[in-house]
Amino acid sequence: MAEIKFEKAMNRLEEIVEELEKGELDIDKSLEIFEEGIKMSRVCSKKLNEAEQKIEQLTKNQKGELVAELFPAGADEDEDDEDDDD
Repeated sequence: MAEIKFEKAMNRLEEIVEELEKGELDIDKSLEIFEEGIKMSRVCSKKLNEAEQKIEQLTKNQKGELVAELFPAGADEDEDDEDDDD
């Protein structure tokens, strides 16, 4: 089975929630798509955890300690904010 992308899993999860909220499905179909929703939720959670771990690896210093770094765009915005206060 091919790996599902985060966005596709999230979109399907949203569709499932909408279907279940309508309350128009019989119990068997509700259970079936609820089960699928749990699977999609786990896919999303796994993908987010993997992304978090990758970000942590990319932001560790030479000693292996996590270092808080601003993205370049965020740093530029902070500088602009300081100018507005003067």
